[in-house]
Amino acid sequence: MKKKGQVRHIGLARAISKFGYCSRSRAAELIRAGRVSLNGKIRRDPETPVSGKQNRIAVDGKLVEPQNKIYLMMNKPRGVLTTAADEQGRQTVFNILNDSSTARTTVKRVAQPWVAPVGRLDKASEGLLLLTNDSEWGAGIAAPETHLDNTYHVQVGTVADEEFVQALVRGVKAKDGEALRAKQARRLRAGEKNCWLELVLDEGKNRQIRRKMETLSVEVVRLVRVAIGPLQLGDLAKGKYRALTPDEKRMLDRAVGQSKE
Repeated sequence: MKKKGQVRHIGLARAISKFGYCSRSRAAELIRAGRVSLNGKIRRDPETPVSGKQNRIAVDGKLVEPQNKIYLMMNKPRGVLTTAADEQGRQTVFNILNDSSTARTTVKRVAQPWVAPVGRLDKASEGLLLLTNDSEWGAGIAAPETHLDNTYHVQVGTVADEEFVQALVRGVKAKDGEALRAKQARRLRAGEKNCWLELVLDEGKNRQIRRKMETLSVEVVRLVRVAIGPLQLGDLAKGKYRALTPDEKRMLDRAVGQSKE
């Protein structure tokens, strides 16, 4: 427990990340490369202690200052990666952010300051994706222990009956032995050979829906995230992004216990 009057120290890489300059991992790379100074001295240890406003941090000689916090939501298209860059030159969400025509409202281009995805959607998945330069907020939203509901609409290559739907809630064991379950599941609509399901997950397990369907030998045709907690994708067009409204930000904060109200 922090004692009264005791100065709280954090690592240099984390301090840079908290400023919204870049991710903590990228900050660590810059530090190890000798590009970061603390109070005029080059530091190469990402865990070098920093105590708040009493220190001056610079990257390549330029002072790092706190950035305005940015909270964005995007309708990620299928086939777009959530990585910062791709060696094969494939499109990423940052290509969308750097194209000012993709902002639905008056959001400015966000190549600067830095933002990062909150959690991930794999290349073949689409829908609601959050991005922010508030690393601690993003970590809180994505943390498995928050059990924040994520709602998906999934088109599968079978006409699911009630027993199939209930099996998704009871859980199935993946090929690696991990138990995978949905918090809620229901059938939305069906055709002759496929149907749409709504699945609500509150566990942050990697590729859970695709692994679940693979175990059941069912093809995933489309996978769209339509909500994160109380935040709905709504009518945001595919490939567009916008800033969260203050009310939307507060709703998410309350959902994960980060609200200061």
